[in-house]
Amino acid sequence: MSNESCINSEEITEVIFVNEVDVSSEEAPMDEWSSLVIESEENQKRFTFKLGLYHPGSGEICGKYISLSDSDVFRHPYYNYPAVTDPGIEKALLYPEVKYIYPDDGEELYLQICKEMDEAPIKSFISGLHKEVIDLRYYCVSFKGVRAMSLALRYNKTVKVFNLTANFLDVDACFHLGDMLSNNYTLVELNLSGCKIGPSGAKRILNGLMTNRSLRVLNLDKNDLTDQGMEYLSTAIFNNIAVQEISLSYNNITGKGLNCLTEVFETFNKFTKIDLSWNSLYTPGGLYNFLNRLGENKVLSDLNLSWNSIGGARFGTAIKNILCAPKLRYLNLSNNKLTNEGISNFLPGLTTAKNLVILDLSYNPMTLEDAKNMLNKIKDPQVKIQHLLMDNMFVDGEFLDILRQIKETKLKKNLVVTYAGVIGAFKIIDADMREILLNRAEILAKKPKKRKVDIVLVAMNLLKDNIELMPTKEFCYTMQQSCALLDNDLLEEIAAVFAGPRTSKTKTVDIKLLVDYMKRKWPDRKLPPIPPPKPEPVPVPDGENFKPKKQKKQ
Repeated sequence: MSNESCINSEEITEVIFVNEVDVSSEEAPMDEWSSLVIESEENQKRFTFKLGLYHPGSGEICGKYISLSDSDVFRHPYYNYPAVTDPGIEKALLYPEVKYIYPDDGEELYLQICKEMDEAPIKSFISGLHKEVIDLRYYCVSFKGVRAMSLALRYNKTVKVFNLTANFLDVDACFHLGDMLSNNYTLVELNLSGCKIGPSGAKRILNGLMTNRSLRVLNLDKNDLTDQGMEYLSTAIFNNIAVQEISLSYNNITGKGLNCLTEVFETFNKFTKIDLSWNSLYTPGGLYNFLNRLGENKVLSDLNLSWNSIGGARFGTAIKNILCAPKLRYLNLSNNKLTNEGISNFLPGLTTAKNLVILDLSYNPMTLEDAKNMLNKIKDPQVKIQHLLMDNMFVDGEFLDILRQIKETKLKKNLVVTYAGVIGAFKIIDADMREILLNRAEILAKKPKKRKVDIVLVAMNLLKDNIELMPTKEFCYTMQQSCALLDNDLLEEIAAVFAGPRTSKTKTVDIKLLVDYMKRKWPDRKLPPIPPPKPEPVPVPDGENFKPKKQKKQ
């Protein structure tokens, strides 16, 4: 029954609409595809191509053979052109931006940062990035400029010395310098002398030093670190920083700051050069313990303790302990208060200092006996000192004899000893006022062209008239009458130099003494000879007038 129903349904179906398919959109039969056409061996084009007489062209298919299709095939077999590639939209949307890697020298990075901060780049710094030394002393670098420099030096592998002397740096600049030091492994010396960084700035720089393994020389002179800065430094030293040479002069450090360093030197005591000059180290306990601890240093070579008011017997003993450092070569104790017991207490330690070459004791209140004791100690062959500096010390002949004996030995022939002068070896000769005054009077008396007067002859005439003593006022008047250009002040000075007996009312001039000195000064000056006396006239006889006869002319 079901079959009958199916037959009946087919008969009932009516055609309502017939869709006419465009034959042009259909593909050609497979046998008409040009890609499947097998050329015969007798192809003329291939034959002429082998002969070089034919070229097939670009190889592209003519557009009339390309047909469009509504099917889901992405690429038609005849379609010879690739699809458009992604211009970067997918990468820009789905992936993070690739960071630009700057060269290690830092020049390009420095210029870019200066451009971003609107900061003028420094040509000296740019050229120095390719050298071993960057010298920016007294350059007035701003804190923004320090930030750009620090970022440029983070991975630089050329610069070894960075000098920022006398550039006032704030806390922000010190932070960037510390950050640079924590990443730079090439820089060997950093000079921040006179930068006024203070304790807070030092803290940020020292924080970067704790991970730095290349920096060897650190100059922190004139930065007003105070004792608080020494606390930060002791923390950095406790963390085993790599710095070997440190300069801390002009920082107002007292014994409290030295106590911090003394404690940390128990675990880390590897400095080779220490400069603590121009501080306030003279305190009862701090300095003594600090010096004793330095004596245990096995690598210390240079120590500067000048301008610290060090003195007294106790500190002399502490200096003796410093001399126990086996590699100490230079010890500067100048401009302190070492004398007497302070000197004698450390003299025995000179024999233990096997490498001490220079000892500076200039401008200490040393006595002559201290200097002699020092030389007598240097006579010992075990003492290796070659330069003994005592610039303000006055010595005598005995000191020179000892020094001569030392230099006659072969081991000490190159010994250099400096001193101020020799006592008793010379006499100071003052200017002779008599000569100065008489030379002045001589010039003024002979200055006029028409009336030149010889003052020597004037004085001799006074003595010739038996005037040996003469009041000062009368002497001045007489000389002015004969020599018009001599003033009262000059004549009074001459009278004071050749003064005679003095009474309660008047002052006199010793004319005899004046003439005696003039004769010795001008021995060729003499009075003219006395002319012979005129003959007396013949007396006329009395009586008649006598007239002589006139002689006749022949």
